[in-house]
Amino acid sequence: MLAQLPILRRMPNQKEPTTVFGARLLAARRARGMTQTQLADAIGNTQKVISYYEATGGNPSAEIIMKLTKTLGVTADDLLGLSNTTDAPGPESTDERRVWRRFRQLMQLPEKDRRAVLRMLDSLTKAQTANAKQG
Repeated sequence: MLAQLPILRRMPNQKEPTTVFGARLLAARRARGMTQTQLADAIGNTQKVISYYEATGGNPSAEIIMKLTKTLGVTADDLLGLSNTTDAPGPESTDERRVWRRFRQLMQLPEKDRRAVLRMLDSLTKAQTANAKQG
């Protein structure tokens, strides 16, 4: 007999934000390469709450807005739609988000290791530029 396979559940469709706050929260989170769960953990809340704020906007408390602004590196004006700074394009493709996530991990490394990675990156980009000029 075949072992019973686990039932795979489809992820629910992501709802489009219905408020300026929800859209700006989603944009700021994606620009930082964070998942809803990562953001929730960072502010001491649940993924379900982040999903709610992104989908419907809700009315988060001032305390939640403060935690979100500190974690996402934006201002309350940005999140509340009082400024245009979060309209700047952020990483949209899966590859761009993956690179952004890795960059965030890089920033957690000790200074010596960060410099080594950046030197390697500089060498690779110089070699790529030289090859493009020759070819």
